[in-house]
Amino acid sequence: MFEQTFKNIDDILHKDAGCSSELDYVEQTSWILFLKYLDDLEKDKRTAAELSGKTYENIIAPEFQWNIWAMPKTKDGKINHHKALTGDDLTDFVNNELFPYLKKFKVDAESADTIEYKIGEIFSELKNRIQSGYNLREVINRIDELRFRTHKEKHEMSHLYESKIKNMGNAGRNGGEYYTPRPLIKTIVKVVAPEIGNTIYDGAVGSAGFLVEAFQYLKQNAKLTTTDTVTLQKKTFYGKEKKSLAYIIGIMNMILHGIEAPNIIHTNTLAENLSDIQEKDRFDVILANPPFGGKERAEVQQNFPIKTGETASLFLQHFIKILRAGGKAGVVIKNTFLSNTDNASISLRKELLSNCNLHTVLDLPGGTFTGAGVKTVVLFFEKGSSTKQTWFYQLNLDRNLGKTNPLNEKDLAEFIELQKTKAESENSWTVNIKDIDQTTFDLSAKNPNTPEEAQLRQPNEILKEMAELDKVSATILETIKEMI
Repeated sequence: MFEQTFKNIDDILHKDAGCSSELDYVEQTSWILFLKYLDDLEKDKRTAAELSGKTYENIIAPEFQWNIWAMPKTKDGKINHHKALTGDDLTDFVNNELFPYLKKFKVDAESADTIEYKIGEIFSELKNRIQSGYNLREVINRIDELRFRTHKEKHEMSHLYESKIKNMGNAGRNGGEYYTPRPLIKTIVKVVAPEIGNTIYDGAVGSAGFLVEAFQYLKQNAKLTTTDTVTLQKKTFYGKEKKSLAYIIGIMNMILHGIEAPNIIHTNTLAENLSDIQEKDRFDVILANPPFGGKERAEVQQNFPIKTGETASLFLQHFIKILRAGGKAGVVIKNTFLSNTDNASISLRKELLSNCNLHTVLDLPGGTFTGAGVKTVVLFFEKGSSTKQTWFYQLNLDRNLGKTNPLNEKDLAEFIELQKTKAESENSWTVNIKDIDQTTFDLSAKNPNTPEEAQLRQPNEILKEMAELDKVSATILETIKEMI
C-alpha cells in the first residue's frame, strides 16, 4: 500500500508546474510526510503519557495540527470537505501561516538536540513548491493514508524512503551525490565495527546513509539498556551537510529510521579552519563518502595546510584532523588519490601514512556508483600510529555493474571474511610501506596475484611483443618466398 501511495504522489507532483524533477518530488513529499509523522509521534507520546498518569503538552499549536488544517474529519473518520482547505485557500495558508509558524521553532527551542529545533531547521531550509492548491490537497489526502504507529509501519516507511532516495540518485543531474549503495555502506560499517558509546561522524552526510546503517548495526549487535538507547538517540550520530535538499533528506531519513532529533548541522564543513579543531570537537568513528570532482575556491583552501581545489582531498584532511587518537575511519575516495603525482596528493598520502595506520584499501570496480563512471577505493584507517603495512583487496566481479545490476552484499562477502585476517588470495595482497617510493608515496592498487592473462600490460611491453611478432612474420614470409 505504501509503495502505491508514493507512486500516486509522484504522479500528482509530475502534473504540478512547481515540481520538475525527482529531486523536487522527494523534497516536497518530505515536508508533508514529516508533518504527518509528527502528528503520529504526538499521538504516541500522548498515549504513553496517559498510561503513566501524566499529561502531555503538544509540540504543535492546535490550529497548526494535522487534524485541523490538513485532514479535518467527520465523526465517521472521513474527510470533512466543509472544513478542509483546498485550492488557493490551502496554498495561502501553507505559505503565509504554516511555514512561518514552523520556522520560529528554531529560535524558541531549548537546544539543538530537540525535535522542536529540527522542526524549525527543516522549515527554515525549504519552501512549498507545489503551486496548485488542488494538487497539494491530493498529496495531503494520499499522505494521510500512511501510518507511523507500529514498528512494522515505521520499518516499511523507512525502506520506501530509502528507495526514493535511490531513485533520485538514478535520476541523474546532481541526485547521485546523495546516494551511496547500501551494500557498500553496510560493508564499511561492518569492517569499522563501531561500538555503543562511540561518537560517529559524517562531514558530508548527504542522505545520512552511513549514520542510518551504523544505527541499525549498533541496534542489531547489542542488547540495549535504557541508557544505551538514550546514548544512541542523542550522543552518537553527528553530521554536517552543505546543500539544503540533502540536509532535509538526511534528517528525514534518520527520523524515519528511528532517530528522533538527528545531530545534523546545515553548514559547509570545508569552511571550518582545521587549526580551530580542538580535542572536544573530535570523533571516535568517521564513515563518509565525500563528494569528489568538485573544486573549492581559494578562500576555502586557506583553511587547510595542504592546498588543493579537489573537494575530496580537503575532506580527507578534515577527517584525519577531526578523528580522535585511536579513532577508526572508513572513507570512500577516487582511486586516483592512490597515485596522483601532484604535490597536494603526494603530501596528503604522506600525511595519511605518517599519522594514521592505513590498514586496508578496498578497490572497487567501475559502475559501483550509478551514473558516475569514476573508479573508487575505500580507505580504512586508524589514527595514532604510522602505517607499516596496507592490505589491499580488489573486488573483481564477473559482471558489469549498473542501474539494473547494482552491487550487492554477496559481492562483498569474501572481502569481509578475508579482511579479518588480512589473508592473501587471488584478489588480495599486502604492501610494506617501506618498500614503496618514499618520494611519491604511490599506493597504486596493482595486484601481484592476478593471473598473467588478466593483467593489463604496459605500452612498452605491447610494442616489444609487436616487434617480435613482426620478426616472426618476416621470417615466415621469407620461407614462403624461398619455397616458391
